[in-house]
Amino acid sequence: MSLGLYVSVPFCRSKCTYCNFASGVFSAEQMGRYVERIAEDVRSLRGYAAEQGAGIPQIVDTIYLGGGTPSLLPAEELKKLFFTVRQEFKVLPKAEVTVECAPGTVTDPVIQALVTRGVNRVSLGVQSFVDKEAASVARLHTQEKTLDDIARLRKAGISNINVDLIAGLPHQTRASWEYSLDQAIATGVPHVSVYMLEVDEDSRLGRELIAGGTRYHAHFVPDDDLTAEFYETACDRLNAAGIEQYEISNFARAGFESKHNLKYWTRQPYLGFGVDAHSMLRAAQQSADVESVRLATTDSYDGFFVAADWKASMVSKEQALEESFFLGLRLNRGVDLARLREEFGSEIHKYDTTIAELEADGLLRQNGNNIRLTARGRLLSNDVFERFIVVDRYAKPTIPEAG
Repeated sequence: MSLGLYVSVPFCRSKCTYCNFASGVFSAEQMGRYVERIAEDVRSLRGYAAEQGAGIPQIVDTIYLGGGTPSLLPAEELKKLFFTVRQEFKVLPKAEVTVECAPGTVTDPVIQALVTRGVNRVSLGVQSFVDKEAASVARLHTQEKTLDDIARLRKAGISNINVDLIAGLPHQTRASWEYSLDQAIATGVPHVSVYMLEVDEDSRLGRELIAGGTRYHAHFVPDDDLTAEFYETACDRLNAAGIEQYEISNFARAGFESKHNLKYWTRQPYLGFGVDAHSMLRAAQQSADVESVRLATTDSYDGFFVAADWKASMVSKEQALEESFFLGLRLNRGVDLARLREEFGSEIHKYDTTIAELEADGLLRQNGNNIRLTARGRLLSNDVFERFIVVDRYAKPTIPEAG
C-alpha cells in the first residue's frame, strides 16, 4: 500500500477571523527555521513510528502542503522541503502533489517554484467571489486577482485546481451565494470544496457570534437555516454543472477527485509533518488491541521548536471499525458492509440497530450491502457519526479539512 504525506505550513499574510487553525503571520527568517525543523522530522519520524510498532510504506503517491498559506514560503524553502521528502521517500513520478495557495500570493516566482518542484495540483482558498464578503473575514484578495491567478496557473501547466467556498460568511445572501457558485463554475476548475461556516469559540468571529456582538461583521452572519440552504443550493448547482459531489464537502469533475484526501476517508496510511499535524499508519503486527497507530504533533508553534514531541496512540480493531463507518459515510458512495464484514467479521452486526434507526429517521439509505447518507443526513452528518462511536475512551481522529 502506498503512503500519503501531509505538511502543515502555518504561515499567513493575515489571520482570517473565522480561523481556528494553528497558523499566523511570521517573518521569512522564521519560515526558514520552520522548514529546517520539518526536514529534521522527515528524516527522523520514520524511526519513531517504527518504534511505536507502525508499518511505513516506502512509496509515496500523494503529497499535500496545507496551511496556513504554503505559497508564502520562499522558493528556496519550497525547494529544500521537496528535496528532503524525495531523499527520504520514493515519490512516484505521477504522484498527486497539492499545494494550498491564497489568491494574491500566487506570484510568477511562486508558480515557477511549484512547477519545478513537481506540484501538479493547487487548492485556492477563495471562500467567496464577492469582494465585500471576502474582505469581511480578513481575506486580502479580490475576484479579479483570483481569476488572474487561475489563468496564470493554467498557462504554467497546472490545470488541476480546486476552489474553496464557504457558505455562511458575513453579508452573504442567496443572490451573492449563487453568484459565487456561478463564478466557480464559469472558471472551469475541475474541483470545488464547499464548507459551511463553523462557529468556533477558538476563532475571533466565533467568539463574537457566541457573545452576540457586532465586531468582525458577526451581526451580518446568516443564520443556520439559511447557511444550510446555501449548502443545498451548492449541491444542486454544482452537480448540475458536472462537478459532482463525492464527499460531504467536495465536488469534482470525473477523474479529478482529491487522491490525497481520499486516503483520510478510506483509512489509507499517511504521515503528517509540522505544527498540529497527524498521521495514521497500519500496525506492523496487528491484533484485536492494535490495528493501527496514530501520531500527532503539538499545536504550539513555539513548542514545535523545543523538541520532537510526537504523541502516539494505538487504535484497536473496534475503534478502526468505528472509523470505517464515520469516515466512509462522508463519501457519497457510502460504506460497503460486505467489505467491512470481511475485515472485521461479525463485529459489524452490533451496528444493525443503529443503521435501521438512522434509516427510519431518513438520515441513511441502505441498498443491499451498501449504506450511505441521504441529503438530509449530510446536513446532520455529525449527529449520524456520533451514533457509530461506542468506545467511551475513544476520540474521533483529527484530519485536515481541505480541498
